[in-house]
Amino acid sequence: MPQKLDKATLEAALIGYQHQAQEIQGKIAELRRMIGGGTPATAKKAPAKKAVTQRKQRHNMSPEGRARIAAAQRARWAKAKKAQQ
Repeated sequence: MPQKLDKATLEAALIGYQHQAQEIQGKIAELRRMIGGGTPATAKKAPAKKAVTQRKQRHNMSPEGRARIAAAQRARWAKAKKAQQ
């Protein structure tokens, strides 16, 4: 059943959300100072350069590893199929 919200409840909710927004803005400003840039433009540029220079290394699985995983999956399916019958 939907609740009817009165004006006082809505105003209290608004005040609470505004307080949370101020706290978040303060934390964002602190992080920007820690990064070394006071403006959003400098904060956005720094991570973009790092992302280009630092690439994630891909993990390659050996054929033996793939075969072990496939065999384990086939065993699980066989067990499940046997339990159904």
